[in-house]
Formats: sequence, C-alpha cells, structure tokens
Amino acid sequence: MYELLFAPFSEFEFMRRALAGTIALAFGAGPIGVFLMLRRMSLVGDAMAHAILPGAAIGFLFSGLSLFAMTAGGLIAGCVVALLTGLVARVTELKEDAALATFYLLSLALGVTIVSVKGTNIDLLHVLFGSVLALDDQALLLIAVNATITLVVLAMIYRPLVIECVDPGFLRSVSRAGGPAHLAFLTLVVVNLVSGFHALGTLLAVGIMMLPAATARFWARDITLMIAIAAASGVASGFVGLLISFHTGVPSGPAIILVAGLFYVLSLLFGQVGGLVRQALPQRHLEA
Repeated sequence: MYELLFAPFSEFEFMRRALAGTIALAFGAGPIGVFLMLRRMSLVGDAMAHAILPGAAIGFLFSGLSLFAMTAGGLIAGCVVALLTGLVARVTELKEDAALATFYLLSLALGVTIVSVKGTNIDLLHVLFGSVLALDDQALLLIAVNATITLVVLAMIYRPLVIECVDPGFLRSVSRAGGPAHLAFLTLVVVNLVSGFHALGTLLAVGIMMLPAATARFWARDITLMIAIAAASGVASGFVGLLISFHTGVPSGPAIILVAGLFYVLSLLFGQVGGLVRQALPQRHLEA
C-alpha cells in the first residue's frame, strides 16, 4: 500500500512539487468555482481560460517560457477581455454571453497562432495542456501567492457575493458593494486561471475550478460547506490523478481532470442533495 500511494511522493521531488501545486490550486480555484456556479456563470470560467491565451502567448513570443512574462501577459489579456465584454454588452444590443464567446474564440485563435509561429509543437502542447510535473520554485510560489490572495479577498467580499447569489436586486437596493465585489470577483477568476494555466494549461485550467464545485453542489446546501467540499475534492483529484499518471504513464493534467470528473459522476449518482439514486428512493414526509 505504501509503494502504491505514498512512495511516488516520498521518492521523487517532481511529484511532491506537482502535489503541492495542485493543493494550492484546489484551495484557490475551488471557492471561485462555487461562486461561479451559484451565479450561473460556469461557462464564463471556460471562456476566460481561453481569453488569457493571447497574453501568455505574447509573453512567450518575447521571452520564451518565462514565468513572469507569460503570467503578466495572461493577467492583462484576461482583464482586457473582461472589460471589453462588459463594454460591448453595455453600449450595444449584443448580450454579455455572446460578446464573451466572440472575444474568447478570437483570443484562442490568436494565442495558438502566436505560439505556433515562434514555438514548436512541444511549446504549443505546454501552453495548451500545462506541465504540472515540471513546476519549479517560482511557479509554486506564484500559485501559492495567488491562492492566498484569493482566500483573503474572498473573505473581504464574502457577504455581498453571497447576497448577490441569492437576491441581487436586494443587494442593489441596500448597498453599493455589488459592483466593486463583482469586479474583484472577476479579477480573482482571471488570477486563478493564470495559476491553473501554468500547471494544467489553458484548456484544462478551468476543470480544477468547476468540476470540484459541481461535485460539492450534490453534497451540501450551505455555501461555506460547499466551498470546503470543493477544495477537498480538488485536493483528492490532484492526489489520485498524479498517482494514476505515475503508475500508468498517462498525462498528469488530463488524469487529474478525469479523476475530478469521476468524483462528479459519483456525486451525481449518490449525492445527498439531488443525487439521482437518492431521488429515486422513497423519501420520508415531514410530519406536523
């Protein structure tokens, strides 16, 4: 049992680094995914994951696989796309979802083109699918700092975020905190997608954000408990996915996301809150 579960992490430093990175990602991206799901913005995460690609690609164009350049480029590109989407939705008749879809498709095409022009197929695969097994000290520090910032800022804007999930009209009537909280939240989405980009690539970064959140929805109604379950599910997905990758030779990033998907399917079937099996069983009626 030790050889199967713990030896890969005790004997190989790259496995310990990968596990540390996925744990930090889970603690940062899990809570963000919960609020995206509750605000019915789940697909926004996927769109923003593609939106950061051209910025990261431009950083790659000038500096190669430089952590600082690709991170700065990704942050700038994500924020620009978010601002342009909001601007187009406000000044034209185009809805926000359509504007976001347009910008993210253009961003994806532009980013892939930039990487393909200068880099090789290996560089393109690195950008699209990440390299969680090759995280260095700088990348780990970046992911850990972003996760810490996420938790601190979420604690500061927690109340307006929760109220906006339940009754946005009431929040607008009693407070002006909704707008700043929304902007801060979108910034946190971009920050965590940039962290996920370095470990899992642009195509899979949103998976560690949304799949654990969707899993948590089947086990709790309380938002705080959902956040805890989402973080725990992300950690477990990273641990099991890395083990599967180590023992079978499959790519580590897709293995982590597939394990997270398996947890989601099991929760869909057996979850205590809306699981299919629980719904199929006869329920006790409340008595006066």
